[in-house]
Amino acid sequence: MLSDQQVELLNQTPVGHLATADTDGRPYVVPFCFVCNGGRIYSVLDAKPKSSDLRRLRRVRNIVDNPRVSVVIDHYEADWSKLWFLLIQGIAELLEPSVEHAAALAELRGKYPQYHDMDLADNPMIRITPERVTGWNGG
Repeated sequence: MLSDQQVELLNQTPVGHLATADTDGRPYVVPFCFVCNGGRIYSVLDAKPKSSDLRRLRRVRNIVDNPRVSVVIDHYEADWSKLWFLLIQGIAELLEPSVEHAAALAELRGKYPQYHDMDLADNPMIRITPERVTGWNGG
């Protein structure tokens, strides 16, 4: 579903925006750190200060109730010929510790040095399987 160029853009871009919705369709968008591996997008629920248990975060509750999500990554410059964005629509689920979780966590630690000192092995991870990818670039 994702081209090699799109995977490269995903893995070179430090932050994206994850949109979830509750069962009533109320949208909720948060910035998130992620990596793309094997055609899927992974984001660990990390150790930054949170006001509640990781499994009670709104984005997690939304995914449990309504797994349809959207991800936007983009690049902006004053030179509009260098603009681009990707919109990825897919299905999200929580991934508990497993071989797949460990592999994705290793990729995330490779992309984000901040994760090296965080104990994340037991934290749930969001796994997004793309169903539709659209985008645009100014060049």
